[in-house]
Amino acid sequence: MVGKALRVLSLLGEYPDGVGLSELARRAGYPVSTTHRLLGSLQEQGFARSDPASKRYALGLRLFELGQRVSHARGFAGVALPVLRALTEQTGEPTLMAVLDGHQQVYVHSVQGPRQIQIRGEPGQRGPLHCTAMGKCLVAFAPDREVLVESLELTGLAPRTITSRAEFAREIAAVRSQGYAIADEEHEPGIRAVGVPVLGPDGHAIAAISTAAPAYRMSVAELEAFVPALRAAARELGAVLPR
Repeated sequence: MVGKALRVLSLLGEYPDGVGLSELARRAGYPVSTTHRLLGSLQEQGFARSDPASKRYALGLRLFELGQRVSHARGFAGVALPVLRALTEQTGEPTLMAVLDGHQQVYVHSVQGPRQIQIRGEPGQRGPLHCTAMGKCLVAFAPDREVLVESLELTGLAPRTITSRAEFAREIAAVRSQGYAIADEEHEPGIRAVGVPVLGPDGHAIAAISTAAPAYRMSVAELEAFVPALRAAARELGAVLPR
């Protein structure tokens, strides 16, 4: 069964826009019922995903997470890293990048700054949406933002975490209006961040980037001064990142 699941997984990689169950079963040479069971197991573990509207299956972000861990360990550089490194050179602080996956964000890149004390977001790790700068941007510019605003668990992780549904809705509306987000010691005490969305042609976020720093070193106003540089980097990333 492991071999069959891996064959289905490999075939999914040939359909970046997704594939129907019958076509996938035909290509794999398995009965439709067997293929459906294999896809169910792959979905449970995040290796595959399905679109309820089109009824098509595609690779899940779990593969991306694992690939990022290997990529990070071996020092591979993606198209985003030069942009993120240039941004860190401007700000002197770490630059992080994440994408949306369900009710969480997945960190895909992290470039460290020159300071001794650094804020890290290890590639492949997951993080919350409601209390981070990148997470708020991913929610505010998601195609289903209203659903996310109403369904995310607003767990209190720090004294300043927003846990009120009404307040969170107002926060996301403000982020969407101003085009950037601030997390002021909301995820962890002593850490502040500013983030912006990386938008696709449809105006939806394909990723988000942020600058993070210890609160003792950077005020909210100082972080907001980085917004123009973050936006310029986001526009550049929007042109090179895969959709």
